[in-house]
Amino acid sequence: MLSFSIVPYCSIDFIHCNLSKVDVYAIQVDNETFAKVIDGKRVAKDIREEIAVEISKMKEEVGIVPGLAVILVGDRKDSATYVRNKKKACDSVGINSFEVRLAEDSTEEEVLNHISKFNDDPSVHGILVQLPLPSHMNEQNVLNAVCIEKDVDGFHPLNIGRLAMRGREPLFVPCTPKGCIELLHRYDIPIKGKRAVVIGRSNIVGMPAALLLQREDATVSIVHSRTKNPEEITRQADIIIAAVGQPNMVRGSWVKPGAVLIDVGINPVEDPESARGYRLVGDICYEEASKVASAITPVPGGVGPMTIAMLLSNTLLSAKRIHNLR
Repeated sequence: MLSFSIVPYCSIDFIHCNLSKVDVYAIQVDNETFAKVIDGKRVAKDIREEIAVEISKMKEEVGIVPGLAVILVGDRKDSATYVRNKKKACDSVGINSFEVRLAEDSTEEEVLNHISKFNDDPSVHGILVQLPLPSHMNEQNVLNAVCIEKDVDGFHPLNIGRLAMRGREPLFVPCTPKGCIELLHRYDIPIKGKRAVVIGRSNIVGMPAALLLQREDATVSIVHSRTKNPEEITRQADIIIAAVGQPNMVRGSWVKPGAVLIDVGINPVEDPESARGYRLVGDICYEEASKVASAITPVPGGVGPMTIAMLLSNTLLSAKRIHNLR
């Protein structure tokens, strides 16, 4: 049997470089704040290059090309941008992309019919339904319809359930939290035995991020909108993952000296000096927190590029699994 590998880090298929390559990811220091910057854009670029090499090898030796199908409902500009970026990323690594665009007033049954076709299509190895869906659709019904073997978003309840259970392995891990953990791995930042705080408890990022940290033997707390004294809890953390969608919520006073900060937030704030009239900031106040933390992801250029890189990784993983390649 042919062997294809990006050197998995652990049993839930994180992509991890070998020890000689870890040295490439020396943390860069921001000269203005003395922050140590975790460069997600650079890591994502390297991961895409690794994936492209594997796909080229797979195509040449066994004639298989991974395929990703995306279903977009409605005309939200942000969703259309995300889908366009995913297609561009697929093209860059050699993944075949299939796209279905449906009107805002399409029925849930129409979406389910397209999912059923992609479930049965052997050239499709991953299916992604772009969220959010219109309010008249049952999001859970739609996500549940995706065959678990092609659930490259990792949102199927069986995948999340396996992630939550000791001794069980999910087929796929949700892309954004997987990208957060991959950044820690690539920069050789220890997780085992550390105290971690996840800010936010969404099904997409917060909860799976907490579960992944637990799997890495961190002691994990979740801070959410009902948490009393969140700053006191957060100040105890060695690792903070912020995914709450509130610009600059985490101030420097919330951060324990030497903590590692992973900022998932991407929030537009008004900026009259910008040509666009706004700029993007994270959930963590970079200017303050970077003076206290030992390492921090920037916004933009931190977690965002990793999310798409992990989607490509999951699609490749699915193709290898379906065709019994290792």
